[in-house]
Amino acid sequence: METVLVTGGCGLIGQHICSGLLKKRYSVIAVDSKPGNYNEGKLNYRFIEADPTDKNAYAEIFENNQIDILIHAACTVDNDLGPIVTEKEIEASRQCDKFIYRYAMTGTVKKVILLSTEQVYEFPKSREPIREDGELKPDTNYAALKFASEKAMFTEMTHHKDDEGEYKVLCCITRFSPVYTFDFTDNLMAKITDPKDGTKFVSGKGQYGFQFCCVHNLVDFILCYVKNAEDISYAGTYNVSDKLLTTAADIISFMREHHSLGPVVQKNPVASLSKLKGIFGGNKEEKTNYRYLNLTKLEYNNMLDNTKAAKLCSPRWNLNNTK
Repeated sequence: METVLVTGGCGLIGQHICSGLLKKRYSVIAVDSKPGNYNEGKLNYRFIEADPTDKNAYAEIFENNQIDILIHAACTVDNDLGPIVTEKEIEASRQCDKFIYRYAMTGTVKKVILLSTEQVYEFPKSREPIREDGELKPDTNYAALKFASEKAMFTEMTHHKDDEGEYKVLCCITRFSPVYTFDFTDNLMAKITDPKDGTKFVSGKGQYGFQFCCVHNLVDFILCYVKNAEDISYAGTYNVSDKLLTTAADIISFMREHHSLGPVVQKNPVASLSKLKGIFGGNKEEKTNYRYLNLTKLEYNNMLDNTKAAKLCSPRWNLNNTK
């Protein structure tokens, strides 16, 4: 039985990753700064309490256990971080990156999976899907945090090759869109909330779309990668998201049917919002708030190209069947 170490293993995303691994008969060690009861008491599950920056705790974990796979979900928004990312969170992630990859790649680990973010990309004004080799522009704090983590993993990986010059550890970066589940709707609501006054709004008939990633699509991909990625050809970056965009109208319908939603104000068509760039674009809140809605980009309809990830695991979850 292979053992998987999941950092940030008790957050929204981490707990579902651990649950999926347990169902697939892996032994799971979840590390987090505080416990969660989602997987407590399950067979082959063990929780260790430690902050992401606790170097000694992680050293002991790697020393006393044969870890086969590392899933690095710590320092991730909507998992163990809230939506506001400051220098404090960036520094904590940097400290963790300094040792977590080294411990993994000098030990028994065969695969490392990093949870990153789509925010590292430069989002084009065109509707061309964003591919893994697209232009990068990590200009939010969270994007900078994850981009630094990506680089730290790659740098460490280059120091660990076998006698034939091949990398010893299979590394995977998942750049995924804002997540949701049936009950976790914060990212959905952010797309219909005016950041200026907090009112819920829709422009036109709400047919402009946003890229999301159901947590269960992300977990499905990770489980598939853990099981099926066999050689260096599987290494690299993967965009992970829902198959299709979710429109503002979809969000409003979902919230009204399954949750509570107050008044939704009809605002000017999105074309007129481009005039407000000077008011809404490029401010401090947009840099620090993961969920900040830039009104000038409503009509961009940006979409990730998830073809590469879909070859391993086709996304089957969406707003209509999420749980």
